[in-house]
Amino acid sequence: MAEIRPFYCVRPTKKRAKEVAALPYDVYNKREAREAVKNHPYSFLNIDRPETQFEESIDMYSKQVYEKAGAMLQQWIMDGIFMKEQKKCYYLYELTMTGRTQTGIVACASVEDYENNVIKKHENTRFEKERDRICHVDACNAQTGPIFLACKEDSILEQKMVQWKEQEPIYDFVAEDQVRHRVFLIEKEEEIQFLTEHFKEIPALYIADGHHRAASAVKVSQKRREENGGKKDEEYSYFLSVIFPANQLKILDYNRVVSDLNGNTELEFLEKVQQEFAIQPVKEAFRPEKKGQFGMYLKGQWYQLTVKDSMSSNDVVEKLDVSLLQDRLLNPILGIDDPKTDERIKFVGGIRGLKELERLVEEGDAVAFSMHPTSMEELFQVADAGRLMPPKSTWFEPKLRSGLFIHLLQ
Repeated sequence: MAEIRPFYCVRPTKKRAKEVAALPYDVYNKREAREAVKNHPYSFLNIDRPETQFEESIDMYSKQVYEKAGAMLQQWIMDGIFMKEQKKCYYLYELTMTGRTQTGIVACASVEDYENNVIKKHENTRFEKERDRICHVDACNAQTGPIFLACKEDSILEQKMVQWKEQEPIYDFVAEDQVRHRVFLIEKEEEIQFLTEHFKEIPALYIADGHHRAASAVKVSQKRREENGGKKDEEYSYFLSVIFPANQLKILDYNRVVSDLNGNTELEFLEKVQQEFAIQPVKEAFRPEKKGQFGMYLKGQWYQLTVKDSMSSNDVVEKLDVSLLQDRLLNPILGIDDPKTDERIKFVGGIRGLKELERLVEEGDAVAFSMHPTSMEELFQVADAGRLMPPKSTWFEPKLRSGLFIHLLQ
């Protein structure tokens, strides 16, 4: 059963909340991160990507860069940009994007639940990405970006959240991307007790987004346990999370772009694709409407690809669209053996639209593929089976903001 607990939250003052709230550190490349902090001195991205505070020549993984993040966080607390809650609380975090609202519980989840697979994963992590966040958490002595968790549909919890949102929010702002963010404080003892006990009846939580942040938090916890004689009830034994009922969530497509045709001419490539997929030219950008369909953009032309019946599988991973494309086209035809490490493949979140796929191909890449989104049901099936999806299988929107909630480790 899941364990959550309230925490002494460090959070921005109401005046600064909109300025501080920032998209997650990993949605930006180096250039985009530097551009994003220009003229935004209080954006939390300044702390989340501390290399932006140095000349471009500096190694973004050097000790002094991480130390800068910790120093800036402490300075912002001293300067009154952040405040510390006077008691342990939970929060509601509501995000509204294009008319759709999702509301989650901000809490600290248990590292032990992660280790024991009560918190289930669906994606592999890469050590170099883990190491970055391990160093960041250690330097800040805090978790600054929440892990995006999901639970299965829970009518009792949702009814309670509706009631709690009748109070005045502590934050209410619309960000630059037009996503509205509202936060509500849950501080009454009976409400805190209800949430803590209610989650003990929930058999599993699922990582929707933030596998690397979660893995990093766990490794920091394990290190500090060893340093402190195995103590398990300290703050470092819990990690910052926002938990949403799955029926409120939306997964967007996560599309693929490949830089070359692996030595094939366009005609040879099309002939090989046709052996595995039904292929049909279409007049405009093709967004798949159901499972088993893919869009393909090649040399200024869109095609509809459809899975042949002979490719069907009952295996929870093999039947995923991302697996079918990888196993039947990207690997055997384009030579993308390991999409986690192959520099010839790019992954483009659906929020960027199909025009982004066209732009990348027109500017030099060879071919792009539009995907049908993975479903929450598929995510649950894979995680419950103890399996892992191919990398970049899910893209959740809207993104949780960093800097609104900070969990100090001591």
